[in-house]
Parts: sequence; C-alpha cells; structure tokens
Amino acid sequence: MSDQTVSVIPIEPFAEGLTPSQRAAKEPVLALLRELVRTYQAFYAYDEAHIRQLGLTLPQFDVIATLGNTSGMIMSQLAEKTLVTKGTLTGIVDRLEQKGLVRREVPPENRRCFIIVLTEKGQQLFEEIFPKHIDYLKERLKSLSNKEMEEIQAALKRLRDAF
Repeated sequence: MSDQTVSVIPIEPFAEGLTPSQRAAKEPVLALLRELVRTYQAFYAYDEAHIRQLGLTLPQFDVIATLGNTSGMIMSQLAEKTLVTKGTLTGIVDRLEQKGLVRREVPPENRRCFIIVLTEKGQQLFEEIFPKHIDYLKERLKSLSNKEMEEIQAALKRLRDAF
C-alpha cells in the first residue's frame, strides 16, 4: 500500500483445546469485518462533519451530488444511484424541494412518473460544494496512489459481490 506501517492483528493457527466459539473468535473473517466496519465508521464521521459544515445532511448531499451533471432522474433511478434507502428518498427530495434546490418535473412522454432535477440554485450549490468536498476527501487519502485506490476498490467490490 504505502510507506506507512500498517498494524495487522496476527491470526493464530488452529489451536487444539479451544471451544468452537473460541476458535470462531480467531477466524480471519472476524478481523476483516471488524476493520471494514471501523473504516466505514471513521469515514462516515469524517465525511458527515464536512457535509454538515456545508449546510446539508449526508443524504441531501448524496442526492445533489448524484443529480449534478445530469438532466435529472426518475425517483427509482435516483434511489438506485444514491446511498439513500427508497423509504427515505421521498422525504429528502421534499426537504431539498423546500430549500429550492430540486424540483419535480412530469415528463410529457410518461405522466405517471416525475423527474427530479436540480434547480438553478441547486446546480450552483453543486458546482460550489462538490469540487470542495472531493478535495476534502482527496486530502485524507493522499497517502494512497491511484493504483492502490483501484486495488482497494477491486477488493471491496469482490467482498460486496460475496454477499
């Protein structure tokens, strides 16, 4: 990865005389999943602190970032592309609409659905905060090369695909 020393918890070889639960507690999968959860929690806290400074919640930012550089999306598409659960997406869009950042448009070809688009104010906010947030994240990850980030991404995808 990088020149930094990474602390890895050694995995003890199979030890006789341990109960099944003691052996299970020493499984490498447990250490991996704990580290994955700790990493997610650390990222979430770091990410959320910056987004809150920008005056948004993480789900609101996710919707704005997803709609940015697009001509809009129907709700099902937006739900697929964001990290927001379908059950909360309507409320998030409602609040963004109240702030004047998005609007619902009914497409003439399908009046049964609507498209969520950024308003001019929403697009301006996206243009202002999205690059700043990417820079904020890059600063924290600057010790990783592009190749290392690609390798981590591939490993995480393999892990996700296992489920």
